[in-house]
Amino acid sequence: MPTWKDLTSANPAHSENFARKWKILEAQGKDINGEARLVDAMVERHSRVLDAGCGSGRLGGELVRRGHTVVGVDVDPILIAHAEEDHPEGTWVVGDLSTDEVPAGDFDLAVAAGNVMAFIAVEGREQALRNIFNSLHPGGRFVAGFGEGRGWLFEDFIELAQSVGFNLDFRFSSWDLRRFSENSTFLVAVFSRPGADLLD
Repeated sequence: MPTWKDLTSANPAHSENFARKWKILEAQGKDINGEARLVDAMVERHSRVLDAGCGSGRLGGELVRRGHTVVGVDVDPILIAHAEEDHPEGTWVVGDLSTDEVPAGDFDLAVAAGNVMAFIAVEGREQALRNIFNSLHPGGRFVAGFGEGRGWLFEDFIELAQSVGFNLDFRFSSWDLRRFSENSTFLVAVFSRPGADLLD
């Protein structure tokens, strides 16, 4: 599975095409906010959310509109520029989840949508998960979704997340929480960082 950097190096227009795709879908009246609805339901009003691999701010921007404080991190400066222009109320940072320190913020929840996890290089996967883990306060949650056939088996992803300290709370086959089975081709996993009482 190529990383995002591989895709943009091979096709310099890839980032602009990606940002334009979502704007077209939204203009056509398509529902592009399923992930945001789930995240919004998982946290209290005015929560702090880390949008890990935020792209052009599609998800994080909707969470800002719903009243949350959002920090988005993405490796692609072109997509970050779109996020800054389209959703100026959010905080958008160019950064690599696997090599750069995630902005400190004591987040209530971190989310990685749009197959973000599968675009991370194999050698950077553990550190990316560790950085996300460290961005959360004890009891904070992490929800990630990606499809099969992208170079990271679901069970291997869950096992690595658990190895850095996450508890697996739930797994579903879609962002609208359909039941996960052995035949599911998409995973939405909900993890939590152990609470303070469990860290003592």
